[in-house]
Amino acid sequence: MINNIISTFYQNADHIKAPQMSAYMKNKFPFLGIQKPKRQQLAKEFIKEAKKKKAVDWDIVSMLWDLPEREFQYLAVDYLVALKDYIKAEDIERIEKLITTKSWWDTVDAIASVIVGQMCKSNPELIENHIMHWAESSNIWLARTAILFQLKYKENTDINLLSRIIRENSEQKEFFIAKAIGWVLREYSKTNKEWVREFIENNALQPLSIREGSKYI
Repeated sequence: MINNIISTFYQNADHIKAPQMSAYMKNKFPFLGIQKPKRQQLAKEFIKEAKKKKAVDWDIVSMLWDLPEREFQYLAVDYLVALKDYIKAEDIERIEKLITTKSWWDTVDAIASVIVGQMCKSNPELIENHIMHWAESSNIWLARTAILFQLKYKENTDINLLSRIIRENSEQKEFFIAKAIGWVLREYSKTNKEWVREFIENNALQPLSIREGSKYI
């Protein structure tokens, strides 16, 4: 199954689109040139069969992550998202490796908001055991994950936890950290506008965080 989808991706490479897609990602990764709609269509049967197994095959994830072209990391993330209910607490070390290897926002954000978000809902002990350590990490992608893991929680957001994590990172001028803080505040403002307004007014945040976080208030 895995060899078939890898072959299919290579057979559908577009050598005109590939350099354009790579340039969009700051030339950090080579691309096959398969854009998202086509990629998802090509992978549809692979994902469908994977769901039937109701378990994550980490060898598949590792194989895809090790391939050079970025579409294979996207496929690995799509695979994990499809099987997110079957990712176990003890898999957190594997997830951390994915966050810190071939790191960029295009994979980290989905891992953070969907996969880690679901893992922490099912296994809240992961928050103190791992997420809070990530929040203090010098690795910006672990810190960004800690900021974003509640992104889709809406009314279930733990505002005390969110405050702790943001304050831990609010002095950082790193773009991807400041942007993440603004993003999570902007998203939560759709649920609790007043809390976000007060938080922005009463905390020292980077200008980018304030600008992003204030968009809907």
